[in-house]
Amino acid sequence: MKMERLERTAVEAQLAELAGWALNDAASSISKSFKFANFVEAFGFMTEAAITAEKLNHHPEWFNVYSRVDVTLNTHDAGGLTELDFKLAKAMEKVAARRGV
Repeated sequence: MKMERLERTAVEAQLAELAGWALNDAASSISKSFKFANFVEAFGFMTEAAITAEKLNHHPEWFNVYSRVDVTLNTHDAGGLTELDFKLAKAMEKVAARRGV
């Protein structure tokens, strides 16, 4: 099932519920940098988030260096942001919170 791209007002409303996430200039993706205590915590976050992403069949663009994980979310098929992006972002927030971030 194809997800529908969200209108900018819906994107902004969803984004208001997520601390630290930024909307790109084209309003087509959201991103956040997570900072952990060390590499093991960062990798643990990625592992747990990957399991959720696989269950949602929605995979992040991310980059890891030591204790930092940079995440960018969008839905390529929809050409922008969908409910899936915000569902995954909220799940990532919960994972990070369990790790003290």
